[in-house]
Amino acid sequence: MSDRRPHWVYGPGEEPDPRFTLANERTFLAWVRTALAMLAGGVALHALGLPGTEWVRTTLAVVLVLFGALVTVFALVRWARVERAMRMRTPLPGFGLGFVLTIAVVIGAALLAVAFV
Repeated sequence: MSDRRPHWVYGPGEEPDPRFTLANERTFLAWVRTALAMLAGGVALHALGLPGTEWVRTTLAVVLVLFGALVTVFALVRWARVERAMRMRTPLPGFGLGFVLTIAVVIGAALLAVAFV
């Protein structure tokens, strides 16, 4: 058993090629940067204001902040699932995180369209 945590990720299986592990970590960090951008966008919308109704600006800011938090959680779960799959030499998990981000962008675009009409 490995001393690294979380044990449920690092415990079973064999150590994969370090290049794959590092690539998985870089992908996780890319998703975290995307989540930070969503959080910053929500804060900016709230702080700077948007032409149109107050409820649209508030709703869009809250949606961006919530999706930013959700993407961060999903990024961690995806990192762990991919790392564990590499260690166990099983097929990699599906890419559900992309769908979450797509939904967030579509909702944000729709709310912005409503705000500018």
